[in-house]
Amino acid sequence: MYLPAFQQLKLDPGRLCPFDSPFVSLSGDRVYPKGIVTLKVTIGTYPKQQTRQLDFLVVDCPSSYNVIIGRPTLNRWKAVTSIYCLKVKFPTEDGVSEVKGDQVLARECYQAVLAAKENHAWTIEKEKEDKVEALEAVKLVEGETAKTTRIGTTLSPEMRTKLIQFLKENLDVFAWSHEDMPDISRQVIQHKLNVDPEKKPIQQRRRVFAPERSQAITDEVNKLLQANFIREVYYPEWLANVVLDTTR
Repeated sequence: MYLPAFQQLKLDPGRLCPFDSPFVSLSGDRVYPKGIVTLKVTIGTYPKQQTRQLDFLVVDCPSSYNVIIGRPTLNRWKAVTSIYCLKVKFPTEDGVSEVKGDQVLARECYQAVLAAKENHAWTIEKEKEDKVEALEAVKLVEGETAKTTRIGTTLSPEMRTKLIQFLKENLDVFAWSHEDMPDISRQVIQHKLNVDPEKKPIQQRRRVFAPERSQAITDEVNKLLQANFIREVYYPEWLANVVLDTTR
């Protein structure tokens, strides 16, 4: 149950029992309910109707709906739903009863939910943009434009000076190229293919790359060879194509 509906029913807030566990709303956000309230709900029209005590989680988030009935309650009612017909049928002591929805109202609610999701997504992206701090490039080695890093622009002058000085005093932790970190110990990191030695590898058909991509592959392999990151091996059969990472 959404908070506006709870308020319109003029229910006493003191009836809300604490409920600490969060859940994910329709917008994808994690929502902490205001509490849980037990209400008597009657469905159907006399004499074909059911009355049961139901527990509602009261949440404070925007929605075009008032209440959402979950599957546990529908199962207790032994209800059969038809989304296409906007109709719910359920058994009672006096026969089968039904509740029919309003097509126009349902369409309006659905369109409102879609609009709310779009606005919510735009708001989140806007908040992320607002939270992203602008960065400035700082040269750590005079005369070498490639050896730079970025720091935030909201630092105080004193903190900015101290940070730059700290970075310059610890230049040895920066790796500007492959050659700056040769012979990485295999105890630190190594790449292995988790394959079954009893299975025969599948040979791929050789892929032909465009000249600029082929040159990029050659240059990168040479860098890795010079830094002793990889070594040349010879297999009786060629196995797999090179995969270019174009996300960086």
